[in-house]
Amino acid sequence: MSGQTFEERIKSTMERSMNMKDEEKLYKRNGILYSTIMSPPENLDGLKDLQARDDDVMLAAYPKCGCNWMVGVLRKIMIACGYTIPEWPPLIEFNNPDIQKMVAEMPPRRLLATHLHPDDIPVSFKTNKTKMVVVFRNPKDTLVSYYHFMNKNPVLPNTESWDKFFSDFMSGEVGWGSYFDHALAWEKRMDDPNVMILTYEELKENLLDGVKKVIGFFSFPLTDEQVKVIAEESTFSVMQKNPSYGKMAQVIFRKGEVGDWKNHFSEAQSKQMDEEFKKKLSGTRLGAKLKYEQYCQ
Repeated sequence: MSGQTFEERIKSTMERSMNMKDEEKLYKRNGILYSTIMSPPENLDGLKDLQARDDDVMLAAYPKCGCNWMVGVLRKIMIACGYTIPEWPPLIEFNNPDIQKMVAEMPPRRLLATHLHPDDIPVSFKTNKTKMVVVFRNPKDTLVSYYHFMNKNPVLPNTESWDKFFSDFMSGEVGWGSYFDHALAWEKRMDDPNVMILTYEELKENLLDGVKKVIGFFSFPLTDEQVKVIAEESTFSVMQKNPSYGKMAQVIFRKGEVGDWKNHFSEAQSKQMDEEFKKKLSGTRLGAKLKYEQYCQ
């Protein structure tokens, strides 16, 4: 696997998924569902030996909150600074033991990412004071994006129906666990100087400003002109047409809209999410940063 190109890896992954039943595509570990193909137990077992470095560029995001978008931004930034970035996705839980060995030997600075719950991210990221940018998105649009992703991505099971997926999402019975559990765990780290939380919505509103924040946070030496070009080349529509994603572009990038939840949620579902958000995140700083009333009501 480690000698394969990204395209070869995608092809072999797709072939594996075609030979699996839907009910085999997710498995539970410590109460959380994971992708059998992308994050099998041996990948997660190997993460305990992952040694983070203080100059690693680490991205964390709950699924469908803008992870692939921010990976694209970070790639452009790092390539502009002269770093060589491997073409495979940088999610640490996607790396099999062979690739984990390659990651351990990679020269600095490494681009790494994860969908893991903050408490499950290898402890070395905290002890070595690795800087992490975290991207969050309003829960209603996250749910809609996740629903379509499940139905488009052959490595994940097809959802039985919108109503069933809504109820699974609300109870945390989806890959990588509960959105609200992730949010509450990151809320506890809002004061950590090595954690910067950005929202999908603020990136959509002002991508240039978001790119500037990321560059400043990781101390990348880029000129204003370079920053401007990176922002222009990182809009959602440009990313969607990026040939390096190949056929996966249509799986990874769907609409990229804020407010698409209005085309999916029933009134009762909208109310249920409002109540859950209020119960879990009302009065929190992360809750305020998500501007729920603006984007979800």
